[in-house]
Amino acid sequence: MRLDRKGTRAGIVLLGLLALTVPRLITAAPLDMLDGSRLPYDPAEDSSANFPGSAFFFAQGAFDPVPGALTVQSEHVMGLDEVEAAPAAAFRGMTALDSYRALNCLTSAIYYEAANEPDDGQRAVAQVVLNRVRSPLWPNSVCGVVYQGSERTDARCQFTFSCDGAMARLPSAAAWARARRVAERALAGDVYKPVGLATHYHTLAVRPDWSGTLQPVAVIGAHIFYRNLGFNGTPAAFRGAYSGRETQSGPAPRVWTAQPLPSTPLPSPVPQVRPFLPASPSILPAPPRVEQELPESTIRPEYRNSGRPLV
Repeated sequence: MRLDRKGTRAGIVLLGLLALTVPRLITAAPLDMLDGSRLPYDPAEDSSANFPGSAFFFAQGAFDPVPGALTVQSEHVMGLDEVEAAPAAAFRGMTALDSYRALNCLTSAIYYEAANEPDDGQRAVAQVVLNRVRSPLWPNSVCGVVYQGSERTDARCQFTFSCDGAMARLPSAAAWARARRVAERALAGDVYKPVGLATHYHTLAVRPDWSGTLQPVAVIGAHIFYRNLGFNGTPAAFRGAYSGRETQSGPAPRVWTAQPLPSTPLPSPVPQVRPFLPASPSILPAPPRVEQELPESTIRPEYRNSGRPLV
């Protein structure tokens, strides 16, 4: 009996040891296998080394460069889709004033949208403006495209600098001259091919809702550029003629809508109580005259008329 009891206890202890060690043997093997296949450490993914919009570049497959995409040999350009260059065309105003206004409006768009961008970034912004001029979806003048919606008071203009107060800042002379040179080349017919037929862009720091409905074509500098889908994104949709008339030289006047008055009823007027003022002493009524009763005279009758004049 003692041997049986000892054998039973030994069996229980052995089962307990197996229960503790077997799970470790099962889980350790896969972990050892994964340990050898770890990806190399990338210091660029540290939070301290990131920059606004860097998530776009770490999104797997979201913005992989497309082999054979039409692009230039530049470190500032990453092609995302095969693009077709916009039709070459010169944008000449009908008069010298029209040409001056077109140049000034395009320079403003380049400066306020991409003053700190490399030449590739500034040329891409200029090409987007001119692509819109040739598309029937936007005005057929340079200033009309640049300042479209600038009269709105809800900051929903097409180019935010035209309605968010950015133009109140005095531009840098050197940066303005650089943007003007880019605008002159674009208006003369210099097509920037890497941006293709793009009509939209935004910075890497934001992700607008409309970006999911368009086709990204390139990352140039700090902006991502998009083209329309379907027919509106093909060269046939960019055959519109430039009007040559620039009737607008800056942001449109703001349109402020009148706010309706509240419809709540007005409170009833409180009756005014005139304060009591004492009457002036000059107009106070005279007190009633009270006749005083004198006592009966005790003078003898023969002496009552004494003291009166004789005549």
